[in-house]
Parts: sequence; C-alpha cells; structure tokens
Amino acid sequence: MLLPQKTKYRKQHKGRIHGKPLAGSKLNFGSYGLKAKTPGRITARQIEAARRAITREMQREGRVWIRIFPDVPVSKKPAEVRMGKGKGSVEYWVCRIHPGRIIFEVDGVNDIIAKKALMLGAAKLPIKSFFVKRMGS
Repeated sequence: MLLPQKTKYRKQHKGRIHGKPLAGSKLNFGSYGLKAKTPGRITARQIEAARRAITREMQREGRVWIRIFPDVPVSKKPAEVRMGKGKGSVEYWVCRIHPGRIIFEVDGVNDIIAKKALMLGAAKLPIKSFFVKRMGS
C-alpha cells in the first residue's frame, strides 16, 4: 500500500476540498485515463484495489500509471474512549481529489480493453469519474 516515508508533521487537520486541480488534469503518460468528476478523499486501500482491478482486466498487458498519492494522514480514536485526551493515532492515509484530476492512466492496450479496465477500477473508488482519451489516438 502507498504511504509517505517521512512527513514534516505526524497529524493533520481534515481540511476541505474546493476549487479546481492545480495540476494533473491532463494525460501525461498514457493514451487513456480516468478523470475525477466529483471532489472527495481516496484511501490508499481504494487506490490499490482499483489498480488491481485495472491490471487484472488488462491481463497484465500494457502499462498503468497511478497519478495520485495518499499523503494526508487520517487519525481515529479507539471505540468506547471518553472525550478529550488528545487526537487519536493515524489509522490510514488518503489523497484529496479535486474534480478534473487524472487518477489513473493506461497505455499499450486498445481503447475497448482500456475503457473496460478503467471503468472496473472506477467502481472501486468512492467518487464519480469518467474515461478520457488522448486526442489523436
């Protein structure tokens, strides 16, 4: 699973997701991609599940690029713990997704297989997304 090797601060505030993506809204590596339609948070487990679904459908042909990285820690307190006593420990890592952000890119397969694979990967994610194709391919 993806997680940062080292961070400046151990815990972070939740924050909000507004605005358009600053970068990563165009295809850079592959011919086909999966683009986010709605904002949200994607966990490292969800990214891995989507990646597995995509590579399995492509029958390990072609190449897959993951264009997002979970670098936001999410903390949680244990069940049945009283209020106070500080912030909980880090449970998992998430990536904040803005609408228009490219999540996955694939290349080396035809567009029918690429679309089917990316739609299977999209089913594993908690946000709405759509299939994009490089112009001229």
